[in-house]
Amino acid sequence: MKLPFKINNKQKHLELLPNETLLQALRNNHFTEVKCGCNEGECGACTVLLDGKPVNSCQVLAMSVQEKEITTVKGIGTLYTPHLLQKSFAEAGADQCGFCSPGMVLASYSLLKENPQPTREEILVALDGNLCRCTGYVKIIDAVEMTAQKLHSNKLVME
Repeated sequence: MKLPFKINNKQKHLELLPNETLLQALRNNHFTEVKCGCNEGECGACTVLLDGKPVNSCQVLAMSVQEKEITTVKGIGTLYTPHLLQKSFAEAGADQCGFCSPGMVLASYSLLKENPQPTREEILVALDGNLCRCTGYVKIIDAVEMTAQKLHSNKLVME
C-alpha cells in the first residue's frame, strides 16, 4: 500500500508492507543514504531524525511514523550544498569509509541543535549509539567541535 510521509521537508508517498521497518521502507523507496548496519539498533548506521530527534530506523515500524517529520542526512545538506557540519566532517577527515557518516552526522546535528557548545564528553555521549570502525572517533569529535566553534565565532544558529 502507498502511504504519505514527510521526508526531508517534502511530501512523499512510500510503498509499504504492513510489518516493514522505517529503514526498510526508506531503502526500498530509494533513500539509500540511510544505511543498514546491524538491523538490531546497536550501530547507528540507520539513524534518521524523527521530529528532530535521532532514532534507529531499523527499530521503528514505518506505519507508526506517518504523522512525523523524517529527516535523512540529505535533508540537512547534499553533495552540492553541504551543511556546515558535513563540511567539518570532510575537513577533519571524519568521513573515511562513509558508511557510518550519515548516522554520525545526524546524531551530531541533533546535539548541536540542542546544545550549540557541547563539551567533548557531551559529544561522546551523543554519539554513544553510533559505531565507527575506521576513525577511532577522535576525528568525528573534532568535526563536531569544529562546527561548534564555527557557529560560535560566526554567531550562527544551527539550521
